[in-house]
Formats: sequence, C-alpha cells, structure tokens
Amino acid sequence: MKGLTPKEIVKELDKYIISQDKAKKSVAIALRNRYRRKKLASDIKDEVIPKNILMIGPTGVGKTEIARRLASLDDAPFIKVEVSKFTEVGYMGRDVESMVRDLVETAIRMIKKSRMEKVKTQAENHAEERLLDILLPRTRDDSQNPLQGILNNFSKSETEESEPDIKQEQKEKVKSTREKLREKLKDGELDDRIIEIEVEEESAQMVDIFSGAGVEQMGINVKDIFGNMFSGQKKKRKVSVKEAKEILEVEEAKKLINMEEVKSEATQKVEESGIIFLDEIDKIAGEESASNPDVSREGVQRDILPIVEGSTIMTKYGSVQTNHILFISAGAFHVSNPSDLIPELQGRFPIRVELDSLSEDDFKEILTEPENALTKQYKELLKTEDVEIEFKEDGIEELAKIAFKVNEEIENIGARRLHTIMEKLLEDVSFAAPELSGQKVIITRNYVKEKLAGVVEDKDLSRYIL
Repeated sequence: MKGLTPKEIVKELDKYIISQDKAKKSVAIALRNRYRRKKLASDIKDEVIPKNILMIGPTGVGKTEIARRLASLDDAPFIKVEVSKFTEVGYMGRDVESMVRDLVETAIRMIKKSRMEKVKTQAENHAEERLLDILLPRTRDDSQNPLQGILNNFSKSETEESEPDIKQEQKEKVKSTREKLREKLKDGELDDRIIEIEVEEESAQMVDIFSGAGVEQMGINVKDIFGNMFSGQKKKRKVSVKEAKEILEVEEAKKLINMEEVKSEATQKVEESGIIFLDEIDKIAGEESASNPDVSREGVQRDILPIVEGSTIMTKYGSVQTNHILFISAGAFHVSNPSDLIPELQGRFPIRVELDSLSEDDFKEILTEPENALTKQYKELLKTEDVEIEFKEDGIEELAKIAFKVNEEIENIGARRLHTIMEKLLEDVSFAAPELSGQKVIITRNYVKEKLAGVVEDKDLSRYIL
C-alpha cells in the first residue's frame, strides 16, 4: 500500500471494473486513509475510525467486485456476507457476530498460507527425506540392514576380522543407493510408484456436525474439546509417490510454522486491515409488514450496529475489536431507500455512492478491456482444445447491443447478462470443440445474429434462455 496513491488504486481497479468512477474514487480514499492512519502518533491513531461506505446500485454493476479487488490490493482479510441471511439474537439461525469469526478464519488461512510458502523449501527437503525413508528405510543396527545378506557369505572368523570394513562398505552402498533414489525422485521417475504412507487423521467431520447446530457461534472450538481424544492418530493410505510428496510437504510445512504466532498476527490483521462487505443491506431496510413479517429485520440492523460502531467479539482465537474494520455495504434499494435503515446505522455509513446502470458502451468495454474479460476467458478455454476464437469488433458491438436490450426489456441484471449470452453464443462451438481441433472460429455481427437473434426476438424464449 505504501506505493499506491488513490489515483494508482483507481488505475488498478480499472483493470477489472468498467465505469463506476465515483465508487472507485471513494474506496481508493478509504484505503489510502488506512495507510495514513498507520503513520499517526498512537494518541490520535485510535481516534481515527474508518469511513464506512454504502454503495447504491442495481445488481451486476460491480459493487462486490470493487470491494473484493480493493481487499486484494491491500492483501487484507475480506469476506462477503448477505445480511438477509442473518437473524436477530434469539431466533434460529446465524447471528451477526459470526461474520467477524468468519473474517478471522479467513485471516488465519491467509497468514498460514503465507508462512507455509516461506518454509516451502525446507518442507520439501523434509518431505523428500521422509519419502526416501519409505523407499529405502534407514537402519539402526546391522541386523535390520537390508544388505545384511552380504555378511552371510562370510564365515564367523572372517566376519570378525573384517567387520569394520564391511560396515563401512554397507554404509557407502546404502548412501549411494539413497542418492540414486533421490535423483530419480527429483526427476519424477518414481512419480507413478504406489507406496504406503501414514497421514494424520482429521476430526473435521465431528466439527461439521456440531457447527450446524450453532455451537461455533458461541466461540467454542469443538475440535479443541475433543481433539485430545483423537490427537496423534494416524491412518495408512496407499498413494502414488507424487501424491505422497504433496501430502508430506503440507505436513512438514505445518510443523515448521508457529500456530500461536499465526493466530496473533491474524487477529491483528483483522483489527487493522479487515474488510467486511455487507451485501443486500436493502433487504433488511424498511418496516416489517404485518401480513408477511420477516424475521426481525430491524432487530438484525440493531445487532449489526454495535459491530459497525466498534465492539469486542469473542472468537476461538481470542477477542477481536471491530473498531477499525472497514465495512462496505451495498444494495439495489429498488423497493426501499437508504433512509429506511435505522438512523443509528445510517450514521455509521457516512460515504454514500450511487453506481450507474451499465450502458451499451460499458458492455462493449466489459467484453474487451478488463484483464479477466469474458472474451479472453473463452479464447483461453477453447485454446486447450486447439480451437482458435477471434472476436471481430462488429461482433462485440452486437453482443453489447443484445445484452443492453435484454436488460432493458426483461430485467436489469447488469454485467451478469453477458455470461448467459456468451454461453448461448458459443454453445455449439464448445460442444463440438474436440472435433473442431485445429480450426478457427470468427465471431462477427452476422454470426452473433445467427445464433442469438431468434432468441432475442421471442420475448418468452429470451426470458428463460437469456
């Protein structure tokens, strides 16, 4: 983050998100303010709270993508939650505090992965030694030595006279054989050989059974409770050498990292850099209907409020303060308004950004400009079958025109419309790709019309297909 100015943050977001300049500007400022806060003196540092953002706009215009890409730029723990799935405390279902616990779990995985990468070389070496021990077991004494048969060819007196020399010769032979095996292992010559290894048995199934009942929401780690009953248990598995190497590398990497340090760093990272994306916040806005009451929508808002304001949440990794977590909320607000949220919650989202509906030109840019553009994805996918796809400009213009038209006439689902249209357009090519190997398919305006025009003109058909 040190080298990224707000302009550069926006530039990075432009690689993946078309239009929505106001939203990009707001999140860029919010992210830069985090960097600025870290440079403040400790007496004022704690007073500076993040300016949470409320994004207002229809589905498929880039709200989630902006938040996700922002988190990846800052290497920050990030989760997306749909607030409509939460219930007020006292009702059956997940309570809002679980989103903080989920964020901590995400941070744990991030830090753990990062630390395992740092010890990768060391873990690979340890795993290699373990594999060699399986392929050519080490021996503690001569009676266990696989080359003991050599000694049987000597008489007792000869053995006694030349025992030191024979022992040394044996060691040299074992060492030489081991090194030859090491070379074959590195060259991949042994990858397909089946061996038997011992792996640590996980008790994850038990955790899954209990977590659905809400035990995890109390901050109880079921694995910790029952872990001692099953710790150290191993089971034997027959796998290829290649697979065994991967399994053993992970095991060795886990042994080399300090999990207490991982937990400490993860909770700190959550408190200082965590981002929670509250999607569908408009679904819990407005008054409850007497004829069709939802499960306490206002109650969910009141439960979210203290977390957004700043509170201490207990997790199985310790307490986590939410004072400096950045909250980005989003909603279409078709049937409600931001003002329908409770006043206290409104005040905790001081920055409001309205995202624009996508135009025909936006669709054209979305198909070509981003680094993960759909046209680029389909080109690479079909290239694996040795089929070349070329999108002509008039073909892309026609695709953008159709996407915009269908959104206008049926339902506006934003850029997601392009996924269904592209899938329908290339359905025949994708199906016949193995037989089209070595051929080139050119997507022109006429090709698009031929494949999609009939569907678009038939409103009932397009409603179900596109």
